Amino acid sequence: MSGVKQASLKRLALVVGAVALMLAVLPFVNGVLVLRMHEGDALHLSDIVLRMAMQGQVPHLDFMTPIGILAVWPIAFFAKLGFGLGHAFFAAQALVAALLFGPVLWVARSRFPGRFALLYAVYVMLLCLTLVHAEAKVLTSVSMHYNRWAWALAYVALPLAIMKPLGRSRPLLEGALIGLALAGLVLIKVTYFVALLPAILVGLVMRRAWGSLFAGVIAGLLVAAFVTLAYGADFWLAYMRDLLAVATSETRSQPGLSFQENATAPPYLLGSLAALGLVVLLRQSGRMTEGLAMLLLLPGAIYITYQNWGNDPQWLVLAGVMAFALRPSDERKNALGWPLGGALAICGVVLLSLASPSAFNLLHSPIAAFKAKPHGELPMVRKRSADDDLLVEPDRLIGVRLAIRGDAPGQPYEAYAEMAKAKPEPGEEDDDKKDDEPVLLNGEELPSCEVNSGHYAVFDLMAKDLTEAGYAGQSILVGDLFTSLWLFGDFKPVEGAAPWYYSGTPGVAAADRIVLLQCAFARDRRNAMIKALAKEGWQLEEERRTETYILLRPIKGQPSSDG
Repeated sequence: MSGVKQASLKRLALVVGAVALMLAVLPFVNGVLVLRMHEGDALHLSDIVLRMAMQGQVPHLDFMTPIGILAVWPIAFFAKLGFGLGHAFFAAQALVAALLFGPVLWVARSRFPGRFALLYAVYVMLLCLTLVHAEAKVLTSVSMHYNRWAWALAYVALPLAIMKPLGRSRPLLEGALIGLALAGLVLIKVTYFVALLPAILVGLVMRRAWGSLFAGVIAGLLVAAFVTLAYGADFWLAYMRDLLAVATSETRSQPGLSFQENATAPPYLLGSLAALGLVVLLRQSGRMTEGLAMLLLLPGAIYITYQNWGNDPQWLVLAGVMAFALRPSDERKNALGWPLGGALAICGVVLLSLASPSAFNLLHSPIAAFKAKPHGELPMVRKRSADDDLLVEPDRLIGVRLAIRGDAPGQPYEAYAEMAKAKPEPGEEDDDKKDDEPVLLNGEELPSCEVNSGHYAVFDLMAKDLTEAGYAGQSILVGDLFTSLWLFGDFKPVEGAAPWYYSGTPGVAAADRIVLLQCAFARDRRNAMIKALAKEGWQLEEERRTETYILLRPIKGQPSSDG
């Protein structure tokens, strides 16, 4: 490498390193993590982290979750060392950024020229270190952090596979980086692996990068072998079972807009058109490999966006930077007489402009976390004293708000219930009728209401009452969206349970008791649990009832023959 290139690389490393260090350190300086939204997601994450850190449990083997082990292991690692949940999250993000720092610099200098190398590298560090899931809401959150980490890995693998190196090629090194990144995607969120693999394979094959392809396969297999040695072959079977359970779940509602809307709805249409324009212009510029790979990448990127809450298209920045980086060096024009270099630059400007609200929010969030001085917020969980560094506003944490249907049986507007029902589409009458059928618990229909806020108060009151009633020390499963009762009292985490419930009866066989809320966190999840219990033949013997919950003893019987 020439002296000029070495100096350029050093400057890039210093600037990117300084930005990453600032983003990593700022939250530590504040000393606490004050959440402003998505407390339910944070409770779910805390449940998984503390199961791993305190109980030594392994995802999929000891509890049900579709989220891969690498999505949580870095946080659990620091929590096990004694870090509070807030500081463990800060440290985990810093660790992810540190591990990706070298690969990101390599991609930046080998694939992107000048200022675009800097823009690319800084953005990937943002994906690792920010404190909001994305969008443009300036509210601190730890929700869906694993989506950001997965995008950071994708930002490493995609340019290496699709784009030709600017200088000397290092096929084995780059192939190993691609393979490790893809293995990381499998172990964080497998959706990313499935959606992005076609574009990566096509990029490597069309560039005839056989050495990189070979090295990538070997690197991926080595990671798989390491995980198998650590957790056994059953780990992969359990992971697949969890993924299938979620994929076939009737209660997992669409996280946002439909797939079609994520491509054509007003907020996304211009980005989709710009990306298609990028494909056409790349191929007109002679970039046949890059154009085809981008064409295959677009549906995968849109699917990932569709599948994630918030529908935030994090692929826009990569597409925009690639548009600038892949401009032809000569003055070639297309059949319409457009200078292709300028046309690609326009595409890049459009894509980066559309990405800017989310990108600026990512950059702002660590600064917001640093400025968020505590003023009466309360710890989200108190299972350990160290976890007092994860705070939530009291009104959101313990201010219980219930959503009650005014047209439910016994309510003032009951007479309007039939009028409110949507007319089914042709061919859907049977499914619609099935959804309208009441779900009965021992012949009783439970109230039509939900808890919209105040998860801490609900669990705390339940834990205190159950303790006074003599149920301390038991494994009590909450038949609802959240099953985190063990974080709020002297109870055991239910083996095999799902910290975020999707379907089936996970954990019921290991539970001493089941508790159902009168007003559920999510009625569809509570009802799904009741139906699944009946289908599998479980009898529920009521032992205790209060204004807020019903405690039941599960008794295994004969499975139901009903559909």
